Amino acid sequence: MNIDEQVALLMQGTEYGDEALKQAMAAELRERLIEAQQEGRPLRVYCGYDPRKADLHLGHTVTMRKLRQFQDLGHEVTFLIGNFTSLIGDPSDKDKLRPRLTPEEIEENARTYAEQAFRILDPTKTKIRYNAEWLSKLCLADMIPLAANFTLQQFLTRENFRLRWERGDPIYLHETFYAIMQGYDAYMLKADVQVGGTDQLFNIVTAARKIMTFLGAKPNIAIIMGILPGTDGVVKMSKSLGNHIPINTTAEDMYGKVMSIPDFVMPTYAKLVTRWLPDEVAAFEKALADGTLHPRDAKMKLAFEITANFYGEEAAQRAQEAFVRLFQKRDLPEEIPEFHAEAGQSVLDVLVNAQLVKSKSEGRRLIEQKGVRLDGQVLTEPNAPIPHPGVLQVGKRQFLKVVF
Repeated sequence: MNIDEQVALLMQGTEYGDEALKQAMAAELRERLIEAQQEGRPLRVYCGYDPRKADLHLGHTVTMRKLRQFQDLGHEVTFLIGNFTSLIGDPSDKDKLRPRLTPEEIEENARTYAEQAFRILDPTKTKIRYNAEWLSKLCLADMIPLAANFTLQQFLTRENFRLRWERGDPIYLHETFYAIMQGYDAYMLKADVQVGGTDQLFNIVTAARKIMTFLGAKPNIAIIMGILPGTDGVVKMSKSLGNHIPINTTAEDMYGKVMSIPDFVMPTYAKLVTRWLPDEVAAFEKALADGTLHPRDAKMKLAFEITANFYGEEAAQRAQEAFVRLFQKRDLPEEIPEFHAEAGQSVLDVLVNAQLVKSKSEGRRLIEQKGVRLDGQVLTEPNAPIPHPGVLQVGKRQFLKVVF
């Protein structure tokens, strides 16, 4: 790829909330790519991950997909595990204090992170670092001049801090350390580029660039990725909300869950979690918009691509064939009513509240007779939570699209 093609690919799916800032970052990226080419070196690129959970879903992989694009272009990628910043917890996307993890919890979660990440990243081209390596050595004499680069107003005007302030909820002093420490990470890694989500805008664009400049380094370039909506198409993907697509699952499950997303979020998924180049994404969007690609066929193409990312093309093909056997050849009705279930709501409650059965006893009897299926899989536990969004079939003729 030439420089302009690289910039187009690397800026694909980015969101800054400000077009001028986006153009400025694109211009800096172009300049840095030219400089690196002239110097005969790769760009140093990193993204930090706080291992607060051991299992990852598709939303966590958006930044990893971007790191892989940098790898494929020959750049140097560091997968930074925030085993020290996890002791605080990033407050950026929370409107309440994060619970503090113990070092033992962090170590256990971190153990599986790289293994899951290597389903996207090239392990032979990935450096793994832990930020306790340098952050644990900082003392007050180091922190005072770093902290002097920021005002309390800068933190208190951030939306999540502001909401807590207005509610009278406590904001703890140690939470303000997080952005400073993340900026120091970028400095210690001599980063040219830092990748993060939109919740990291302050930490990367303001804190990291300011800290690096203060310490005499060239500020890194912020590649800020959009947030992947969950299977409901609206809210950020989250396991706690039940709208997530796990990556440690089966090809059939992943394919089916992608097929359950609303049509209108397909372009977002195409930009954020596929291997498609900008011209392929543009062609996909155009075909959807002008009607030359049926939404069902578009979603199948998308589901195949995403599943193949993690399980390979043969497994994706088998998953697609299984989906066709279970759904398309069952002559599902063209229009299926939707039911908005609450996360954790039981199978039996959904049947009753959606008026698919007249009573709980009737619902239990149907489940015992294996007459209730979700995406073709028989549901056997009436009081178990509805496992995921999808098409609920009761008997032979009743269908309901369950969304969260």
